[in-house]
Amino acid sequence: EVQLQASGGGLVQAGGSLRLSCAASGFKDDFDEYAIGWFRQAPGKEREGVACIATIDGSTNYADSVTGRFTISSDNAKNTVYLQMNGLKPDDTAIYYCAATLRPCGVSIPYYDYWGQGTLVTVSS
Repeated sequence: EVQLQASGGGLVQAGGSLRLSCAASGFKDDFDEYAIGWFRQAPGKEREGVACIATIDGSTNYADSVTGRFTISSDNAKNTVYLQMNGLKPDDTAIYYCAATLRPCGVSIPYYDYWGQGTLVTVSS
C-alpha cells in the first residue's frame, strides 16, 4: 500500500519558518522514478501547486508566490521530500499536501497518483 505521510505543520508568526516532510512508502516503482509535489489548499480556495521535485535528478520548480522563500529537496535514501518554508506570510496559511506522480513536474493535479493526508500550516500576522 502506497503511503505519503506529510508532517511538520504548525502555527508560526509571520516571517517565521517551518520545514515540512513527506515520507513515502509502498511504491511499486523506485522512489527516484517519481516526481513529488507539494500543494496547498486554503479555506474557500482551490488546491494549488507550490513546488515540485524530480527525485531522479533534483530538478525543481516553484509557484511564483513562493519563489525565493520556499525550498524543496529530496533525500532519496530516506524516501523523503522536504519543503523548507522561510519568510512565511499569512497568505501561506493552508493545508499542505504532498503527492507523487510518475510524470514530470509541471503536470496538472489530476495526474498525481498518490496523495498524503495533509498538514496544517497557520501563519499569524
